[in-house]
Amino acid sequence: MTQAPQRRRVIVRGVVQGVGFRPYVYARATGLGLAGHVTNTPEGVVAEVEGAPAAVAAFCERLAAEAPPLAVVHTVDHCEVPVSGAVGFTIVASRTGGRTRTLVAPDTATCADCLAELADPADRRHRHPFITCTHCGPRFTIVTGLPYDRAHTTMAGFPMCPDCAREYADPADRRFHAQPVACPACGPRLRLLIAGARPNEAPYEAAGADPVAQARRMLADGAILAVKGLGGYHLACDASQAGAVAELRRRKARGDKPFAVMARDLGEVERFAHVGADERALLTGAVRPIVLLRRRAGVAGPAEDVAPRSPDLGVMLPYTPVHHLLLGLPTDPPGPRLLVMTSGNLADEPIVTDEEEALERLAGIADGWLTHDRPIHVPCDDSVVRVCDGGMLPIRRARGYAPLPVELPLSVPPTLAVGGDLKNAFCLGEGRRAWLSAHIGDMDNLATQYAFERAEQQLESITGVRPARLVADRHPGYRSGAWARRSAGDRPVVRVQHHHAHIASAMAEHGLEAGRRVIGVAFDGTGHGDDGAVWGGEVLLADYAGYTRFAHLAYVPLPGGDAAVQRPYRMALAHLRAAGIAWEPDLPCTAACPPDELRVLAQQLDSGLNCPPTSSMGRLFDAVASLTGVCHHGGYEAQAAVELENAALRATGREHREGGASGAEHGAGYGAVAGYGFRLDPPVASGGGPITADPAPVLAAAVADLRAGVDPAVIAARFHAGVVGLVGALCALARDREGLDTVVLTGGVFTNTLLSSTCARTLRERGFRVLRQHRVPPNDGGLALGQLMVAAARDITDHPQQGEAHVPGGTRQSA
Repeated sequence: MTQAPQRRRVIVRGVVQGVGFRPYVYARATGLGLAGHVTNTPEGVVAEVEGAPAAVAAFCERLAAEAPPLAVVHTVDHCEVPVSGAVGFTIVASRTGGRTRTLVAPDTATCADCLAELADPADRRHRHPFITCTHCGPRFTIVTGLPYDRAHTTMAGFPMCPDCAREYADPADRRFHAQPVACPACGPRLRLLIAGARPNEAPYEAAGADPVAQARRMLADGAILAVKGLGGYHLACDASQAGAVAELRRRKARGDKPFAVMARDLGEVERFAHVGADERALLTGAVRPIVLLRRRAGVAGPAEDVAPRSPDLGVMLPYTPVHHLLLGLPTDPPGPRLLVMTSGNLADEPIVTDEEEALERLAGIADGWLTHDRPIHVPCDDSVVRVCDGGMLPIRRARGYAPLPVELPLSVPPTLAVGGDLKNAFCLGEGRRAWLSAHIGDMDNLATQYAFERAEQQLESITGVRPARLVADRHPGYRSGAWARRSAGDRPVVRVQHHHAHIASAMAEHGLEAGRRVIGVAFDGTGHGDDGAVWGGEVLLADYAGYTRFAHLAYVPLPGGDAAVQRPYRMALAHLRAAGIAWEPDLPCTAACPPDELRVLAQQLDSGLNCPPTSSMGRLFDAVASLTGVCHHGGYEAQAAVELENAALRATGREHREGGASGAEHGAGYGAVAGYGFRLDPPVASGGGPITADPAPVLAAAVADLRAGVDPAVIAARFHAGVVGLVGALCALARDREGLDTVVLTGGVFTNTLLSSTCARTLRERGFRVLRQHRVPPNDGGLALGQLMVAAARDITDHPQQGEAHVPGGTRQSA
């Protein structure tokens, strides 16, 4: 007996627009002989299917599991609706209006099918710089509105030619409803502009038919080019030419900060860097971030000045057709196989996206501009990641990951969390979902603040979140907080302590429920403390709603604020003074300080003028780096810590051959290295306020080792081992007092994989559950997510914003 037909309405939510979901639904429905239609709406993809009940059921089953590769399906809801007697299945025009509930896909790397066409002389898109299809190419950076249709992208100004229109309308074609589809006849135009020969002379367009071939020749000759990518301009040069790299560093005012490089293929990378299975998957996947890789010793690769004195190289593979063409297709003449690809900006400014802006802001840096006329709607830097213990550790979350949301363990009201001032990224949240922006940058200049505002407006437009309140860091001088105050209007602005936000960010990523307390180890460079001091070496007993300051590094003066960050020898001298160790001329940090500055510094420390107290672990790393002679000047953030980690890595396996004065009061060993010991004060039995971890014995042991002739690399390793031992000892004390067994390791110091890995292993060996971040950066790039969670938890627990109450083992702070 034939069953009566059935009709069901299906709503699919998630990343389902711009990823080939409607063509997939079309193929699935027609393959089952179903009638109906499918469309994009602000809510998601909506389909109605009609036919035999068994076929309708088969359509709904595994709809999410068999979705296109770039789709991320969050929910599939369906219900029965009246049968209409429809014949055939169609893709109908998108519906507008109503609440936006769908998600925009990130930009993704050019797929293998498109690359094959790019290299095929018989294909009509042979060498087309904008080749793309349903499964790859720009998304987030070209979206101007929802639903995701060509009219709501920056491709709206490029009408399709008949051939592209035919592909776009053909359900059997890979470009069926691919919104950025184009070809040489109808797509964006690439051109090469050459800088004028004299100052203030306007750039001119290069003659010739192939801008890419000319650009390759310029790069091979040592030129610096500005190259327009998906989310902004890169500055590029041949990474194997030391002179070109040094000139780019000089023109960009880069200091010693490492450059990222783009290699032609994976084989090229494996020649000069260690590439494990996890790194290989990241390098060759759809996202293609910059991956930090350990160098191979003694092997030729990029020029040394690409990443001076860094243990890592930041490497990525091509992710746009222009990149593949610049590095050369298999039949192309020889050219650069390895390019520096660094953000197109001056130091500390946001990435440039507009051609007119690029010609102005990058004049004096670039010898030429390889540009095109497809607008970039929102800037988006390259993401930066590394692998730590088999998991991804994000350093900068941007292209390929933004604006994918984080699912939350508790519901939040419509909220904007503005993040911090360094490595700024903001966060919009509503319900059980939070959208982190792409990396914005450091908020210390107006250009970055304008970029912040534009990006915030764009993220509101594509998420539909209309924040009813704002959340900011407690630091009274943060520019992000000032922006929140100016922009709030009559909306409340909630303040959240910096290190509590770090811990809450990691907790949220791991889905910890409200009320769950953890031991939060938050180590970074700078965060405003509740007592007005500069915190940064903190152990907090925390849930989302509040925290107890269980332990911290002992306070030392921070002489001159930023001056101490830029000149680590000042931090070393401050720590020596606090430890009662004389500034003898045989110590590298004393020798590094000019005599006049040394006298002024002594007076400054005596008077306390402009010497706020700090408990920063980041500044302690700086101090040890200078004390050992590893690094005396910080040309970029965390340079001293990076070079100290590099030194410690060199010592691996050598420590047992070295002598010297070292101890391990609380130390877990790092390999064969015995760690220097911190003094814990007050004694464990006192129970009152927070424990202070005094580094004076660490400094004394390091000085003794220096004078005994111990290799500074070994001292660096012993210091790392001492910090690991301190973390283990403090977590054990917290467990004994409070019964907690989950530890969160967070803050910028834990981007140091040597420290992070050894701490995690030591804690797990002692029975702790250890949480580290894999989707959101542990540095200030992840701060806004934690701010969002803390503000939401206050609603649940009704904690006040100010005030404190004494509890055993420390001070309980409302967040």
